[in-house]
Amino acid sequence: MSQLDKTPSEYKRLIKQVSSDDSLSKKVTKAYIIGGLICVVGEVIFQLLVARGIPVEEANPLMAISMITIGGLLTGLGVYDRISQYAGAGTIVPITGFANAVVAPAMEHKQDGYILGVGAKMYGVAGPVLTYGMLTAFLIGVIKLVFI
Repeated sequence: MSQLDKTPSEYKRLIKQVSSDDSLSKKVTKAYIIGGLICVVGEVIFQLLVARGIPVEEANPLMAISMITIGGLLTGLGVYDRISQYAGAGTIVPITGFANAVVAPAMEHKQDGYILGVGAKMYGVAGPVLTYGMLTAFLIGVIKLVFI
């Protein structure tokens, strides 16, 4: 019997088997906690950098670079995917989600070669975000230059 030949009750049973049992409040709580923990790691890195005498203006980008590196490494090791399956949207919002959005497609298309696979597909998800972010920053800069 194929999937299309199922009765409505059999189809509902199949949906229940593959769907999550988590309630919305449980999903939101997990996302909030894991996303918060990711941000705590970033704050710890920032505080360690400042404690070592690095000025705040330099510690901020170094922390961001560190978090992107950690997110990329965890994606490469397959750990970030397991965390995101558990936490859902909690792993998308922090800067590590950006690293995951770049590294995951690159790894997925590695077999297509470095130019047409990794290079072409790496920014498939993050590319539009970067493009519109840079365009918005440019337009705000022009508006500031003209009017302020």
